[in-house]
Formats: sequence, C-alpha cells, structure tokens
Amino acid sequence: MDLQRCKGMRDWLPADMYKFRQIESAFRQSCLKWGYQEIRTPTLEYLYLFTAAGTLTPQMLSRVYSFLDWDGWSGERVVLRPDSTIPAARLLLTGKQRQELSRLFYVQSVFSFEETGKEARERWQCGVELMGSDEPAADVELMLLGLDVLHALDFRGVELKLSHLGLVRALLDGFGLKTEQKTEILDRVLEGNGKALTDLKPPTPQIGRALSLLVELKGDAPGFLKNLQAILSTSIPGAIPSLNNFIKITEFLSFAGCPYQIDIAAGKGFEYYTGAVFQFCLGNEVIGAGGRYNELIPLLGGGNVPASGFALYIEPLMAGLDITPEGTEQLILITSGAKDDWNSRFALAEELRAAGYVSGVDLGSQTHFHWQVSIPASPGLPFILTDSKGTRRLQLNSVPEVLKALEEIGAGKISPA
Repeated sequence: MDLQRCKGMRDWLPADMYKFRQIESAFRQSCLKWGYQEIRTPTLEYLYLFTAAGTLTPQMLSRVYSFLDWDGWSGERVVLRPDSTIPAARLLLTGKQRQELSRLFYVQSVFSFEETGKEARERWQCGVELMGSDEPAADVELMLLGLDVLHALDFRGVELKLSHLGLVRALLDGFGLKTEQKTEILDRVLEGNGKALTDLKPPTPQIGRALSLLVELKGDAPGFLKNLQAILSTSIPGAIPSLNNFIKITEFLSFAGCPYQIDIAAGKGFEYYTGAVFQFCLGNEVIGAGGRYNELIPLLGGGNVPASGFALYIEPLMAGLDITPEGTEQLILITSGAKDDWNSRFALAEELRAAGYVSGVDLGSQTHFHWQVSIPASPGLPFILTDSKGTRRLQLNSVPEVLKALEEIGAGKISPA
C-alpha cells in the first residue's frame, strides 16, 4: 500500500509542534496582557456566511472547500472556514454576551483549495479582532500588539507596511467607473497589484498626480500624506476623511516610535476591508496582515459596529524561528541494576518530573537522552548518574542526592508551554 498524505497538507513532527507551541504561548501571553480574551470558532460554517455579504474576493471564493451537509436532509451547503474574521463576527452576533467593546483572539486554521496541491491547503493563524471602536488608536493598538508578539519571539528586522483601502476606494470613485470596473480594480489591488491603479486613465491631471503620488509613496512620515491633502481637497473631496484617518494613524505610530513604510499595494486580502490595512514583513515574506472592516458586521445584520483585526501566519513564523526543541534532548533516563525493578524506576521518574525535569524509564530502546540515572540493584549500593556521552559519572547515595546533583550540574528543566 502506498501511504501518502493528502495534497497540500502537512504532518507536524515533534520539533514542529515545539515551535508551534512557543509561538502560541508568546501570542497568548501578549494578548492576555493587552486585555484580549480567547475564542475558537467551528471548522465548519455555512457557505452563505461568506457569500451573502460579498465578503470574499472572487479568487478566494473559488478556492473554498464546499460540500452539502445532509444533517436533517436540509441540504445546506457548508465550507471548511476559509477565513477566521467572518466567523468571529458571526460569533459576536450570535453569542449570548454582547459587549460594547470586544477584544478577542484565537489560534486556529483556515482552509483554501489549491488545484495542484503544491501550496498549503490548511494554514494556521494567530488572530486578533477588536470590535466596537472606530478610533484610529484602535488600528494602532493592533499594529503594536502584533509587533509585541513578534518581538517576544525575538524576530528582528520586521517591517510594518501600511495602506488604506478607504482612500483607494474614494480615489476610484473619482474616476466615475461602473461598479463592476471598480470591483475588478479593487480585487487586483487586494491581490497586491498596485499597478492596477496606475493603469487607469485619470479624468483630470490633478487626480492623475494624486494617484501617482499615492502609488509611488514609500515614505515613513505623516508629511508625505499631507502633501496629498491640497490636491485631493479640490479634485476628490470625498477622499479627505480617509486621508485624514490615514494621517492620524501614521502620526500615532510616529509618536510611539514605531517605524513603518507606506505601500498602497500592501492591502492584499479581503474585500471587507474598508480603512487602514497593514502587513508585517520579514524580508520578502509576509508573516502577518490585518486591517479595518467597518462594513462587515453591518453586512451580516449586526448593526453599526466598527471593527478591525489581524492575523499572524504560523507556518512562516515557524520557518524563521531559531530555537532548539526541548524533550529527548533534556531527558533523564531511569534504568535499574535489577532487571524487573519497574516500581522503583517509575517512582524515581515521578519524583524527577515533580521537580520539573523531563524524565522517563528505559523501555529497552531509548537512545536519545541527556542524563541517565541507574537505580542500585540492592540496598547499600550507590545510584549512578552519567551523561549521554559517558564523560561524567557520579555515585550518589540517595534520591535527594540525585536531585541535588542534577541541580548543581544544571540539568535542564522543561519550560511551561
């Protein structure tokens, strides 16, 4: 039998899971410190949740895993969740406890069908949603929280890229385009193609100049955006509120001493974004992204509830995380001079685990360990403590002496996940 994984899926080895848990732990600790509460949504959701409000780009919608759920013979079509923000909004609307301001976070996977199977079909995310505030400071809070997690994981050189889809939408309104044309161009921008804007023929020289400045803008100070105010105030006055919002966010970031880079094509993602959007980049790799989606909850029938959020992508974070797994590398192996003395082995292993050490009994095939403790075959003989290389050998008279020796030699203890 030829045993294979499903295409686009991956196995998680112990070393992978160790990195996963380290990322999860750092993320949870930061979120809890910032006042966020943990949630989890179902893997299966109804398809209409993602289609009725027009919340996914056509490309994303074409890649969802969809099938009929025959429970009760309803024939309702369901999907493996392709996104976590929309289910979080649904949870807010259907939950028993509604709050004026909700700070929520989760660690879960999303699914996307890819025909060849060469790309990942399941992707894990650490996600955050902030629902109930329309303040620019809320967007900044999310950016700073994301950077806090990445710094806790010791990632250096992370770049924060900013865009503003509210400003892009307002500019497109100034071109007098049909709804279908605007949607097509916006979808291209959401796929990271800033050239889609420069390909447009501007109705006036002022709009053309504003568009060129915005697309080419790579600055890191509010002054660059303020240069657009005079142009847009006369050519596309409807863009001024979004521009002022963008300026306010960059001012907050500058005051906080947080470096950023403006890149209008940094809005890759979802049609439900309405305002500031951002990406966390490490070199050429996007390791996280988010933005404001004020129209999503109203589209789902939840009233005027502004919201924003972001997700950190676990797989690329794992690839860039330089840590050594704990486990067998710190294992203290328990053996005995008496062949069938299993009770003493298990008892000593339990004492070592209670003291915080990684410990297990020798079952006859263990080859990877850090230290080994041999229980004496009869009373009066010493315990023998040796390292895996056989370069250190200590004779000890009791279990307390074993524990003291392990402490003195600095035997590693397992850190909490």
